[in-house]
Amino acid sequence: MAANGELTPQYYIEHHLTNLKVGEGFWTWHIDSLLFSVGLGVLFLWLFYSVAKKATTGVPGKLQCFVEMIVEFVDSSVKESFHGKNALIAPLALTVFVWIFLMNLMDLIPVDYLPELAMAMGVPYLKIVPSTDLNITFSLALGVFVLIVYYSIKVKGIGGFTKELTLQPFNHWAMIPVNFILETVTLIAKPISLALRLFGNMYAGELIFILIALMYSANYAIAALGVTLHLGWAIFHILVITLQAFIFMMLTIVYLSLAHEDH
Repeated sequence: MAANGELTPQYYIEHHLTNLKVGEGFWTWHIDSLLFSVGLGVLFLWLFYSVAKKATTGVPGKLQCFVEMIVEFVDSSVKESFHGKNALIAPLALTVFVWIFLMNLMDLIPVDYLPELAMAMGVPYLKIVPSTDLNITFSLALGVFVLIVYYSIKVKGIGGFTKELTLQPFNHWAMIPVNFILETVTLIAKPISLALRLFGNMYAGELIFILIALMYSANYAIAALGVTLHLGWAIFHILVITLQAFIFMMLTIVYLSLAHEDH
């Protein structure tokens, strides 16, 4: 916390990494993460719906060209990586990619702008990057996990899914306990790796922005260096936020493709 009425670096970092919370224990709700994630999801739906509604077969506008490029990119990624037949996969991949990209994109907003505005309105904490909240990344990963289990059972049947967990990789009845442990760990590791990869990269990026922002309170020479570092990291971070959205989308496609393979 602040010492002698002064804002310390430790308090500054802790304040920017603290969510606006309601409730206690398991039923703690991160209001800021929910607000921004749902808001960005609505923005995505409205934007793509508006472009689709106004789409023309003639010379398209810049926004229509941009949306068409994203749709074609995702569609080609699905065709290359998904080997089953399911009309849900392409829309799901598009939603995952764009939604996560928009959440990651919030990281490029200067760290003090919206939190300071919120404090002026009486809101003590405001964390504006939903993908730096482990609850959000795990909820996305758990949604993918449910689909993996659902399609594994739907395509292979309960018997086929059970055999996949008990007779691989060693196809012998004596190795069923070992197979079950190995396959269960592999299955559970999928959502965990999805959630932790996205959270870890975005949390680290946000922390670096906060550390750079601390340099602005130093002398003019260090503050000038902070501006340069902030600009450089922001340019590099554009690649990071896009790459993280792409990786989450591709792993979702690959995992669901494996769930559709009937061995």
